[in-house]
Amino acid sequence: MLKKVLIAIGVLVVVVLASAGGFVWTQVSAFDRSMERVYDVPVPAVTRSMDPAVIARGDHLAHSLAGCALADCHGADMGGGRALPMGPLGTVTAPNATLLAMAYSDGELARLIRHGVRRDGRSVRFMPVSDFAWLPDDDVLALVSWVRTLPAIARPNGEFHLGVLGKILDRRDLLALDVARHLDHGARPPVVAPAPTAEYGRLVAHLCVGCHGEGLSGGRIPGTPPSVPTPLNLTPDATGLRGWTFEDFQRAATTGVSRNGRRLNPFMPIEALSHMNETEMHALWVYLQSLPPRPFGER
Repeated sequence: MLKKVLIAIGVLVVVVLASAGGFVWTQVSAFDRSMERVYDVPVPAVTRSMDPAVIARGDHLAHSLAGCALADCHGADMGGGRALPMGPLGTVTAPNATLLAMAYSDGELARLIRHGVRRDGRSVRFMPVSDFAWLPDDDVLALVSWVRTLPAIARPNGEFHLGVLGKILDRRDLLALDVARHLDHGARPPVVAPAPTAEYGRLVAHLCVGCHGEGLSGGRIPGTPPSVPTPLNLTPDATGLRGWTFEDFQRAATTGVSRNGRRLNPFMPIEALSHMNETEMHALWVYLQSLPPRPFGER
């Protein structure tokens, strides 16, 4: 009898492992095929501006809402960021954008920023386009114009590889690594003037959604390894920002120190938040305060 039980358990284990292996193979194959897809997204008719005000706007966006010039992205000189080891998800390093830009036309750069589509029509990997795809056309032009002012940096690209888990999470729509697949390429950005309002703050909050969840109440990002910190609750719940003032929020966002004196995890994009102007910071705060309170972890 015991022998039959052990045989049955062995068969069950083999079946489970085979099923798991088939699932992994299917997901990874689908990811790899999708990365070869060529998107029918036209190159917009964009020509760089030489207007100092436009270039200054691009500089501001690159250091704040778009986050291009941050250490965890393309770096302060846009010559390539620092490597981000993410355990079984892989290791990613933003490439040298100064050399990349030399190979792209102005329109191709604009398409990359808006749609996550490379010069060859295929999807870019890992670039957080959904955080800033809402930017109006004038702001996309400003970013393109600013990039064109940068000197070329002779630096090779850093390490970049995606692990099996990362590919599976992308296919399950839990991470956007195959960037273009996750975007609505027919959508037009909303026309909302920058102002300290919840309407504009909802757009600014795209920076937060990827980590803190659609409901912005935080909790562990599904499928991520323990090395990835757990995002906090940004809603006006007792487990979140209830009782906070704007000054508390601004201090935490710009210094990385919470109102209780605790230092926030370095995973928080303090560098980008600290470069926001008063309008952007106030708008984000007003929007977060307008949210319905949600318990921590409901994302």
